[in-house]
Amino acid sequence: MVTTAVCAVVAGYRSYAAIAEWVADVPDATVQALGIAADRRPSQAMIRRLPQALDPDLLTTVVSAWLGSRTLADIPAGGRAIAVDGKTLRGSHTADTAADHVMADQDTGVVLASTDVDGETNEITRFQPLLDEIGDLRDTVITADAMHCQRDHAGYLAQRGAHWILTVKGNQPYLHKQLASLPWRRVPDATRDDERGHGRREIRTLKILTVSTGIDFPNAAQAMQIRRRRLDEPKCFTTETVYAITDLGVHQAKPAQLAAWIRGHWSIENKIYCVSLHGSCAGLTDLVDRRQIVEP
Repeated sequence: MVTTAVCAVVAGYRSYAAIAEWVADVPDATVQALGIAADRRPSQAMIRRLPQALDPDLLTTVVSAWLGSRTLADIPAGGRAIAVDGKTLRGSHTADTAADHVMADQDTGVVLASTDVDGETNEITRFQPLLDEIGDLRDTVITADAMHCQRDHAGYLAQRGAHWILTVKGNQPYLHKQLASLPWRRVPDATRDDERGHGRREIRTLKILTVSTGIDFPNAAQAMQIRRRRLDEPKCFTTETVYAITDLGVHQAKPAQLAAWIRGHWSIENKIYCVSLHGSCAGLTDLVDRRQIVEP
């Protein structure tokens, strides 16, 4: 029944009456594939009672565990990387919720967990509750944008046995100044990628420095400078320089792997799938929890 309701929400049916209509109209083969006998399709009353009896947090945890188990077999040799970012998932937007904070597997693009970010909180406070939905983070690399470059987050990940790569920008002005003042001019490129396509060329370089001392951030082992130069027509170069830090030492990750993880985080929004599934579960439970499902 839960799967059936989620499928209806994925299809855009957002009221009890509409979900019941979807169930009544789909072919027999579809309802049978969902585990429902064709001649015993649930009534609108049943569809109303079941979602209202669900614990939205428990449903989110169960869905997260199921999706996570589907990606474990595909962990690459370099280790598992999970991107934490803010995205608006299909079915998750309401009048009180601007977006969901999501966690996605970098290699598969599967959304592993999501949590609300509303007007009374922000993404920073939802970081730890989001990662609590994943049972085992040992030896997993967590990538996050500059908003999550927080000392508390680094301490939490250390307790969970996870590694991290964090972007550093203006929200950490002192740390950003420290990184920018490192002797990057004397550091050779560790990796260099040159991509062409869609009428433009992009050159990405990565420089790495060991920073066992002198950087005001707990457990930071290496600092990175990522420079992206983009050539758009007509012959116009734009350059962007970004800094990042990681607790991974030189013996734990090669430069090419670090570059791949950073690139993977930036491109995760183009790889995410199962967004409709996780977002619609969130939409179903959030609407019930907030009593916002549209009545007939």
